[in-house]
Amino acid sequence: MNARFARAIALIDEANAADPHTLLVRGVQRPKELAHAELVTEWVLRLRPDASEELLLAARAHHIRRWTLPRAGYPAGRHGYLEWKTELRKRHAADLRAILATTGYDEPAIARACAILQKHGLTRDPEVRTLEDALCLVFLETQYEETASRLDRAKMIDVLRKSIGKMSAQGVEAAAALPLPEHLRAMLLEAAGVG
Repeated sequence: MNARFARAIALIDEANAADPHTLLVRGVQRPKELAHAELVTEWVLRLRPDASEELLLAARAHHIRRWTLPRAGYPAGRHGYLEWKTELRKRHAADLRAILATTGYDEPAIARACAILQKHGLTRDPEVRTLEDALCLVFLETQYEETASRLDRAKMIDVLRKSIGKMSAQGVEAAAALPLPEHLRAMLLEAAGVG
């Protein structure tokens, strides 16, 4: 790992460590976005061991300081949700850009990392697809069970179908191999069309 990459990761992690929300990961309560960023990075490396620095930086910063722009600040419904997500991506990219500029990355590398983070070219860029796979896999590991407890089965399967629809075949295969409780596995396989 080179010095500028290590410094950029440290600055991203420092920003995310300030998250007032927590997430229980492997038995330890951690700042939510810090833990989420680490898990996404782990999945990126599992799916693509030769991941570029730009992909790893985008993975680490994909939700940087997310809590500073709460969903509640936007109108209810799909339109409000999409408006919030668009603004989040802009902010995350701006935060990443600032960190990378201070750690010695050139403009092409900064632009590439920000494009991956903002999911430009999702259907045709293999690195963006890897990031999307990692995000979906972390959702399944950390939020699926809680989300399923709040939604009826049909709605949860619809959510899963939408997630699976954004994933590559490799990502779906990794999802199917996750150690999930049987009722969650059954819904996932049904959503994937194999259950």
